[in-house]
Amino acid sequence: MQSITLNTLKAMKEQKQKIAVLTCYDATFANASNKAGVDVLLVGDTLGMVLQGHETTLPVTVEQMVYHTECVKKGNTRVFLIADLPFMSYACEGDALKNAGLLMQAGAHMVKLEGDLWLVNSIKRLKESGIPVCAHIGLTPQSVNVLGGYKVQGKSDEQARKLLETAKKLEESGAAMLLLECVPTNLASKISEAVAIPVIGIGAGGGTDAQVLVLHDMLGLNERPAKFVKNFMEGQNNICSAIKAYVDAVKDGSFPDESHGYNY
Repeated sequence: MQSITLNTLKAMKEQKQKIAVLTCYDATFANASNKAGVDVLLVGDTLGMVLQGHETTLPVTVEQMVYHTECVKKGNTRVFLIADLPFMSYACEGDALKNAGLLMQAGAHMVKLEGDLWLVNSIKRLKESGIPVCAHIGLTPQSVNVLGGYKVQGKSDEQARKLLETAKKLEESGAAMLLLECVPTNLASKISEAVAIPVIGIGAGGGTDAQVLVLHDMLGLNERPAKFVKNFMEGQNNICSAIKAYVDAVKDGSFPDESHGYNY
């Protein structure tokens, strides 16, 4: 199978082919995900919660993200690889450039940043430096203390308008991909239609171009899963089959269904 590039993902959006994204933190699961047909692997700062046992993603460091990106890279043969810039590692343009460069050298094909319009200048600088960016908007876990918890975003007309405008401006600034987390299904669909770049959803309904789940959630290891999570280990004999079931469900549009989304 051919390696998946950013152009591949853009073409999939244009052809209305769903994109399957999954978090990953090591070489073994990277290899299994490659074989199961995953299109994009995200080395997420969620490792702070699912691997390290923290209550939030905030304690994760750049050094830890570099290490896990290197691990995933070693097990990756064809899949597009995104890595998170962790909390406070891109508060200014200089830090964003330095730390994004470390992740790219570790094997990432793109970096992901959480925020809104304050990201514009950093996104421009990163693109100029040859670093593709995925902008993460909606519920941004690194801002959990500002948001007052893990709450759905874009519930009011004003919030929805702001998120839509933010998505457009981030695309204009050079973002090559967007991730929408915990926003109403109808709003996520509008945003996906309004931008030309691929849009990944998590808790954003089935109208986005791509879906992502945290690996451990998808395998049913979270004792208190969020509404948007589905346990794909149910009915499967092994982990590889579960990952393949997830990919198939994303591709055929059966996941997520209405029960996994939010409506306002």
